[in-house]
Formats: sequence, structure tokens, C-alpha cells
Amino acid sequence: MRDFETLVAEAVEADVNGWGFDWLEGRAAEERPPWGFATLLASRLTTVGSALDLDTGGGEVLSEATAFPGRMVATEGWPPNARRARDLLGPRGVDIVETEGPALPFPDGSFELVTARHPVRPDWNEIHRVLAPGGHYFAQHVGAASAFELIEYFLGPLPEQRKGRDARAEAAAAEAAGLTVVDLRIARCRMEFFDVGAVVWILRKCVWWVPDFTAERYGGKLRELDAQMRAGRPFVAHSTRHLIEARR
Repeated sequence: MRDFETLVAEAVEADVNGWGFDWLEGRAAEERPPWGFATLLASRLTTVGSALDLDTGGGEVLSEATAFPGRMVATEGWPPNARRARDLLGPRGVDIVETEGPALPFPDGSFELVTARHPVRPDWNEIHRVLAPGGHYFAQHVGAASAFELIEYFLGPLPEQRKGRDARAEAAAAEAAGLTVVDLRIARCRMEFFDVGAVVWILRKCVWWVPDFTAERYGGKLRELDAQMRAGRPFVAHSTRHLIEARR
């Protein structure tokens, strides 16, 4: 394993735009939920004439679909990601719309299918509004206390924050907005980080995990992790995910 300074420096310089995680290959591992969201999403897209993908990132997940409906739109709020998504998906006829805030710039009943993989903060009223009658919302969300072993390693105990993103609470909110939840599945998946550079990179990419993170500010904690990893003990955390489908 390379020295601490080299691992940290290359992670600080690495590109974190988009929503791909190839940089972590061989340096971290995450168990995947059992349902295979990308495959299910690709199948759903072949059954409708119009679809909207929310918070598409750089379009990486959506791009795995081999076919799109006649009207395919994706939203993204972070301009560098939107540019990447436009480069990736634009040639395939996908319209990339940059958004600010929860309001969706589409008329009522615009889409037969609304999808998302790890939306920032689903607005159920807006999702209900843009769905056509009989349309479906199909998504994989980040669940409660996801990766909190890593987050709390740096920030200390966060008991109130652990309660957020609860799958059943989100399902109840969807129902309150007028949707009917027809499927809800929950998974807890093991994550392992094998070198300190992987930790630096993921905290730069997922900036909401440790909002004040810099390698300099948390140098002491990072050195402790580095020593643990060099002793052959990866840092273990757990991601939580839920698959949710709702019908208007």
C-alpha cells in the first residue's frame, strides 16, 4: 500500500463529478440490494410512452437502459452533473432539464412513469402532480442511517439524523400526497473501505455525509483509519436502500 500522503493527495485531486463510482474499484466494495434496480428500471422504460428520471446525476444509471420511451426526460440540479448527463444521454434523445428546488417544470399529468435512483429529497406532491392518472413512481431511495458508521466516525453520534429517510415514513408521505404504494422493499448492505484514499474520495463525492470535510481538517482521524487499514482491517459500514413503487 502506498504511503498515507500519496493516497490522500490522489483522492483530493480525483474527479468526483457525475454519479459513477469506478474510481473506488479495488479500493472499496459495497454489497448491492437484491432486486437489481438498473435492470428493473430498464424493463419499466420499455412499457411506457413517456418517462421522467429525477436527480439523474451524470446519467450513469439511466444510460444502462438499452431503449427509452418516445419521450424521455431527466432532471439534475448540479450543473457539472447536468452537463455530463447531457453529453452521455443527449445523443440518445434524452432531454436533460436543470432544476432548482423541489418544483418540477412540467405540466400536470406529463409522464406515465417517474423514476429515480437515490433522489435528493423526493417531493411527493410534485411527483403526484406530474404523473398521468394510472402512472407509476418507481425508485430506489437511500434509507435510514445509511453509511452512518463512517459518518459518525468523523462527527460523533447523530441520534436524530439516524431517524431520517425511513422507508415506512416515506411510504406514508407518498400515500398522504395521493399515491398508492404498491411495493416497498428494504435492504441493508455491507460496505468496506480498504485504503484511506477511498474514504477521502467518497466524502468529497457525498458532501452531505460530513459537510465540513477536508483532508486537512480531519487529518488525525484519517491517520487512525490508515493505521487500521494497514493492519489488515478494512473500515466496515452499512448502506440502507429501499425500493418503492407507487401508483397515481
